[in-house]
Amino acid sequence: MADAKKKTITRFGTRYGRTIRERLADIEAGYRGKHKCPYCSYKDVKREAAGIWSCGKCKAKFTSRAYQLTKPTPVKGIETRQDE
Repeated sequence: MADAKKKTITRFGTRYGRTIRERLADIEAGYRGKHKCPYCSYKDVKREAAGIWSCGKCKAKFTSRAYQLTKPTPVKGIETRQDE
């Protein structure tokens, strides 16, 4: 996975800043990988387009989030600051 991340970062050269390039690399690594199908539970779901996903085993085609199949779980211990 490190090679794919490096390739994503290096295609922009020194433009746009390191932080933005690394964020983009994390997002692209997430949607380019294989995910678990919600119908057959087989790990062969790929992204076809923004929000359109399909399973390679059961041929199910469904919609979900644009860049991730599921919503990420929040990290425990980090509290959001609320204005009083």
